[in-house]
Formats: sequence, structure tokens, C-alpha cells
Amino acid sequence: MLMYIKREVEATIDRMLKQGKVVLVTGARQVGKTTVLKKHLGDSFDYVSMENPQDYLLARQDAMLFFETRHLPLIIDEVQRVPELFSPVKWVVDQSDEKGRIILTGSQTYQLMKGVSESLAGRIRILEMPALNLRELVGDAGRPHPYIPAPAKPLDKPLDKSIWEIIHRGSMPELQDSSVDWDSFYSGYVSAYLERDVRDLINVKDEARFYSFMVACAARSGQLLNATDIGNAAGVSYKTAQSWLSVLQASNIVRIVEPFWPNIGKSLTKTPKLYFMDTGLVCHLTRWTTPEQLRVGAMAGHVFEDFVVSEVLKSYMNAGGNMRDVWFYRDSRKREIDLVIQEGHVLHPVEVKTSATVGGDAVRNFRCLEGMSGYEVGFGHVICQTPEPYYVTKNVQAVPVWVI
Repeated sequence: MLMYIKREVEATIDRMLKQGKVVLVTGARQVGKTTVLKKHLGDSFDYVSMENPQDYLLARQDAMLFFETRHLPLIIDEVQRVPELFSPVKWVVDQSDEKGRIILTGSQTYQLMKGVSESLAGRIRILEMPALNLRELVGDAGRPHPYIPAPAKPLDKPLDKSIWEIIHRGSMPELQDSSVDWDSFYSGYVSAYLERDVRDLINVKDEARFYSFMVACAARSGQLLNATDIGNAAGVSYKTAQSWLSVLQASNIVRIVEPFWPNIGKSLTKTPKLYFMDTGLVCHLTRWTTPEQLRVGAMAGHVFEDFVVSEVLKSYMNAGGNMRDVWFYRDSRKREIDLVIQEGHVLHPVEVKTSATVGGDAVRNFRCLEGMSGYEVGFGHVICQTPEPYYVTKNVQAVPVWVI
């Protein structure tokens, strides 16, 4: 049996329970939302799931009677299945000034956010929970903090696996049990996603076509988003590709990273980049069946970048932070910086390389950020496969991925 892995979001949940009457925990299917809440909060919260047929029917037919049968504080799991509950939740929590009365969970961001904006504005705190990150895998899940490049020190707890094993295995908690078959897990995961989440969000008549769309997206993960190209590969129109992409975003499967585009008169790209939040799913969809195949394969660079970017985004999600501070840079001369981390008026450049050693050429484009009115360039990183941090320039370190 897999031991419980302490999660960084635990501290963020505690903080949010002190700030709002209601806390909404969203996240992709099987990232561990329910497990974390049950393990961390224990018996201090009553628990009910909308996947329980009796509770589901009662909540839909008589929401007020439903609440009379439960006691506060209360966790309501998979609440997006019963949108009728949002207004009664507002009434229930407004009977007291006490904070942290109800926790809602769900895996479909769009439906949840719609209900929240209409019924619970001003009463709720929202946490988007990712799957496991490297800090948690090495047992270093302390107080969560967003990744901001800074001088790094050697790792106290070295990884017991190669980084390619971790990238390929994926970040879902269940897969940390070595007895769980990787391919079977993801086959079941995708089937459940198509049959439940996708059906709930849109009326997809051809699930096989949507699967082809997911494969096309995975094959382009870590690249500039081209909905026309993805649609052509999947055999659907541009309009359908855009609609289906919003479904992947709403169910927390993919994230879009926007280009840094200040009003400085430069010719910069406005096209965002597409990233999956779990590289194990990318490998399954694109049929890289072993870590070694992935490491030497044509997609190695893109999947490595996807892993790094997803780790950066997870650091912001776990802390309840603003992921809009994570950008990339690309101009009309195709000079690109993989990530630009904004810290107020400071821009931290980050490059991602699959090599173990890097030189000055790797940071040549960092100077593109210099001279931007209202901004200064901060400390930078080249995230690569070096085992230990070292300086590339005075203000840039080459660092391993665990620094994130």
C-alpha cells in the first residue's frame, strides 16, 4: 500500500480556511484532492461525495434538507455535479461569521467557476491543486512558495531515480506505487476522462476524435500553440479545436503560457505556448513507452521543457499564487527565452536545456529583456541536467530541475 505523501497545498488550505467561509479546491482527475483533505483534516470535517447516488439525489431534489442531514464544517466532493447546491451553500455559511465552514472540490474548472461567480463571490477562496511535484517526491514539502530564480545550493535529499524516469512515470499520486502498471493506469485515466469529464462539459459525439485531438495536443506540448495545425491533425475545424482546447484547460489537463508583451514598441509574438500538467500523460498519448525511448527520442527536448514549466506552474498553484507572473519571450527575430518570471518590476529569465553543461550561448537572449522601460532584469537560471548548480555568468546559474 502506498504511503501518504505530504503535500505542499496543506499549508495553503489551512491559510485559506482562515480567510474565507468557503474554500474551493479544483484540480485534474486523480491529483489527490480528496485524499489530501481527508488525511490533512481528518475527522474535523464531515464528508460527503456527490458520486454517492443517495446524497446526489437528495442534494438535487432538496438542497436544504441535504444540509440538515450533515454537520459543519463539511467537505462536499465533486460538487460540479450538483450546481443547485451553490445558492444553498451561500445561505448556510451566511448564518455565521465563522470562517472555513465548507470545502468544495471538483475537477471541472469552468462549471465550478461559473457557480462560484454567480453565488459565492466574496465568500470563497479558490485553490487549484496540481499533481505531485519534485519537492513532494523527495520529502521536502515545506511551506509552499512560488519559484523565483535565486542562487541555488546543493540538494540535501538527492533524487533516487533518474529525471527521465520521473518525467516518464508522471506525477499522479497512484503511480508512485511501483506495482501500478503505467500503461494500464493512463489507459483507464483517459477513458474515465472522456466518458465523464468531457461528456459533462460538452456534447462530444465522437470520443475517438476527441482522443485524436488530445494526441495531437500532446505531440505539440511545449510548442507555440497553433489551433489550426492541431485541428488538421485531429480532423476537426479550427472552431472545434478552439472549443476542445478550452475543455482541456477547464479540466486542468493543459495550461497556456502567454508571451511577455509589454507596450515597448518591439515586435513580439502574441502566440501563447501549450503545456500539459502531467508529462506521464504526454508520454502515454504519444506512445513513448519507456524512459529510455523518451530520453533519446525526437520529443525529448519538448517533454523536458514541459516538465520544467509544469513544475514551475505547480509551485504557484500550491502556494495559491498568481500564475500570470509566468511568461515566455519571443520576438520577430525568433529570439526566445523559455520562461520569464515576473516579480513586480523585476524580470527573471529562465532557459531550459536537456544537456548537463551549458555555456554563455545558452543565456545570449537574456539581454533582450534589458532596457525595457519600467523593468529591471533579475537573477536568471538555466534549468538543465547538471547534478549541481554552477554559475554561467555573474547573475545566471545553471541548475538542476529540483531547484524549482
